[in-house]
Amino acid sequence: MRKSDARPFLTAEWRDLVVVNFDVPARLLEPHVPAGTELDSWHGRTLASVVGFLFRDTKILGLTVPGHRTFEEVNLRFYVRRHDPTDGWRRGVVFLRELVPRRAIAWVAKWAYHEPYRYARMGHHRFLDGQRRGEIGYHWALPVEWGRGRGRRRGQCELGGRVLTESAPLSPGSEAEFITEHYWGYTRQRDGRTLEYRVDHPRWRVAPLADPTLTGDLRPWYGEELSLALGGGACSGFFSEGSPVVVFTGSRLC
Repeated sequence: MRKSDARPFLTAEWRDLVVVNFDVPARLLEPHVPAGTELDSWHGRTLASVVGFLFRDTKILGLTVPGHRTFEEVNLRFYVRRHDPTDGWRRGVVFLRELVPRRAIAWVAKWAYHEPYRYARMGHHRFLDGQRRGEIGYHWALPVEWGRGRGRRRGQCELGGRVLTESAPLSPGSEAEFITEHYWGYTRQRDGRTLEYRVDHPRWRVAPLADPTLTGDLRPWYGEELSLALGGGACSGFFSEGSPVVVFTGSRLC
């Protein structure tokens, strides 16, 4: 991957990643493909992933914001590629929804990248032993609504599974390698052009996720058709301990 003149915009650690994957009809994703890119597939399958993880030691342009260094994120993403005249194929991701429990983080991401961030009430559970085996999951909901004198939550969802084996290096050609080895982000801007940005991290070690699940009221987050596709059941899932990451400033494609 060729380095560019882009500067680091965000540095952090992404830890305790839960990645649950779904076969999604291409027709549902095609309207969201940014200009200059095309859908990327794995052995003819069009995949989307719901990914939950912890941001840790988060810095924006080298600065920390009190109360915003460690927090959960859950995102829904799919996979695209773009042919660069110098690098060849650049494989990347497009986010359909990114959820965080900090309004300021959502605002900054929308301002800097026009990414589809949204504020949610969020939490996680993690019961892993010294070999990183056990149960792990993330949950989220819409902010509390008050009606008839009682607080209630809508859009309650949970993502998770069980880790039964120790993590191992990525297998060449595997589905997990396809999903993790996308080092570019693409997002459609307000003027219809595409912003391209690079994400650096080392190759992750992964472990299969037993009983990968995504449950709850998905429609407030993902809409009717995508919720039906995601509600049909996961095709796979895996866990990764994660690593430090760097998200670089983006550039607009002509």
